[in-house]
Amino acid sequence: MASTTWDKLISKKRFEATDKKYTSDESVRGEFQRDYDRIVFSSAFRRLQNKTQVMPMPESDFVHTRLTHSLEASVVGRSLGRIVGKSILERHQELAEEKNINIQEADFGDVVAAACLAHDIGNPPFGHSGEDAISAYFQSDEAQPYLQGLTAAEKADLCNYEGNAAGFRVLTYTYPAHCQLPDGVSHSGLSLTYTTLATFTKYPKESLPKIADTKSTSEKKYGFFQTEKAWFNTIAQELGLLKKGKDGEVFYHRHPLAFLVEAADDICYRIIDFEDGLKLGLVPQEQGMHLLRQILNDDPNRKSSLTFYDWKEEIGYLRARIINKLIEETTAIFLQHEEAILAGNYDKPLINEVSSKPVLDEIKDLSVRLIYQNRPVLEIEAAGFEVLGGLLDAGIKAVFKPESRHHRKLAALIPPQYLQLPESATAYERIIHITDFVASLTDQAALGLYRKIKGIELPRMY
Repeated sequence: MASTTWDKLISKKRFEATDKKYTSDESVRGEFQRDYDRIVFSSAFRRLQNKTQVMPMPESDFVHTRLTHSLEASVVGRSLGRIVGKSILERHQELAEEKNINIQEADFGDVVAAACLAHDIGNPPFGHSGEDAISAYFQSDEAQPYLQGLTAAEKADLCNYEGNAAGFRVLTYTYPAHCQLPDGVSHSGLSLTYTTLATFTKYPKESLPKIADTKSTSEKKYGFFQTEKAWFNTIAQELGLLKKGKDGEVFYHRHPLAFLVEAADDICYRIIDFEDGLKLGLVPQEQGMHLLRQILNDDPNRKSSLTFYDWKEEIGYLRARIINKLIEETTAIFLQHEEAILAGNYDKPLINEVSSKPVLDEIKDLSVRLIYQNRPVLEIEAAGFEVLGGLLDAGIKAVFKPESRHHRKLAALIPPQYLQLPESATAYERIIHITDFVASLTDQAALGLYRKIKGIELPRMY
């Protein structure tokens, strides 16, 4: 199999929705840093501050939300990218010497940081259970009348709803009510570079074919809906991503830097979610601290000159050292397998090869048992099924049964960009727009809207 090449993979080409092309002085702000900045200032990114990471709707101010998790992952991702970029440029000196390419060490870091920053931007309310709740609604009897006539792939998008695909749509789609796009242009979104969008896409395939029991990490989920299928195909061909699957299927090998995005996310949620569990008292202190120290595998005779006020302060110190160690190991693993990654012969998480994997697996198992399956978490996630299912049902009825006065009232509560589609829009496109609206809500906004439309809570009158 032929290999893909870095000169094509690192491209500063971006999709512009208008005829006006913006120019920038790259000595001040590079193209990939512009991607990072655009994500930071997007409303979808801002809403992550009130979306679940570990605990739904946490009351404690030190517990991470999706926003703080994404920021921390981007910091780790930038380090991963820069370390890898330095070695890549040393190995492939033509990249730095070729004036038409002009790739810098910082570009690798900025690409990975931007993709990490956005990696959860499509997540619905209530964490991963929100994805399950949306899927469950479209698998229910109530939704079946609205799915008649949809293709198998369109149904798979809805019945196996994926936050990664929703994130790609957030980054690439502009709603008609927001912007009048040129003829023939249906996408724009944040107008990110092709390279950042491909690096963001950890699962570069459509929802079908669904591959059971695959050992390839990039095939376990899917990365874009049918609405963005042609758009991702354009990106993949522009960057020279290696094709997978049969003719007609949009199914590719990952962009190599997507492995670093996955590593940054793995490092942060394994260690920092566990830290939150310790601080909340969900994980026994001695057991948790012992596991963290095991990752470092320090010499038992090693003496530290540091003193800590309490064990919580020591956790911060251990976390910093652990993250640094995992950054060093995962970048070394990536560089060791660079040739295989470029050839499409490597497809597993980098963190699976680190020296402390047995301890990290023990931390993961303990986190699932004591943190993610903690009773308050399960109770709120169960409520999320009712909330998201109820909001989807109300929104879809407002679209497909507008003759009802009740449904017209519901439609008035939905922002116009999710409803104002051309008459030629398909049933699938109309459903996707309503799903976009529900998925965009924060945990609190989803719960508040559900309580109001169900008459459980009346809005305050001013």
